Amino acid sequence: MGGIWERMAKYKYLLLLVVLGLGLLLWPTGGGADSSGAGRTEQEARLEAVLCEIEGAGRVSVLYSDEGVAVVCEGASSARVRLDIVDAVSAYTGFGSDRIEVLGMERQ
Repeated sequence: MGGIWERMAKYKYLLLLVVLGLGLLLWPTGGGADSSGAGRTEQEARLEAVLCEIEGAGRVSVLYSDEGVAVVCEGASSARVRLDIVDAVSAYTGFGSDRIEVLGMERQ
């Protein structure tokens, strides 16, 4: 028994680094579905509130993710409305127009 502890004492700093590295790998980053779901919903709601004020947009629904934004609105048949929405979403999110999609919504 004493021999094992003596051999481990030689490598105590290496073992400490390995344990710390494993601890960092297992440390929660806060990027899981539980913590990010509420933030995304708030961002979507804020974006929807702004976009529905665009003239001709009508009702608006937004899906916001790390990869891009999908916007569904009643006024998407108008090129002017689509351009205004893409400009507003780009200004808010910093995404380029290639990561923003504007789609038409069924009118009820």
